[in-house]
Amino acid sequence: MEIKQNNKDTKGEFVAFFDGKQAGLMTYSWAGAEKFIIDHTEVLPAYNGKGIGKELVYKAVEFARENNLKIIPLCPFATATFKKNEEIRDVL
Repeated sequence: MEIKQNNKDTKGEFVAFFDGKQAGLMTYSWAGAEKFIIDHTEVLPAYNGKGIGKELVYKAVEFARENNLKIIPLCPFATATFKKNEEIRDVL
């Protein structure tokens, strides 16, 4: 699996590709210069159960850590992922 990031002035996205095909998407919005809000995560039905959603959240965490940013998880999936995985809560 490969995850690509597209970052714009006010919004951005992480797109997951599985065997060259888009499998999932997570969108975010900037909340100032030091925080971003994960507002939507979706995985195409054909790729459910493969951990793609979790990988998208972890990629956002990696991006936040590398750039000294904080994450506000408004999307229910991202919120649940942070609740289940204590090791990524440092970016909250």
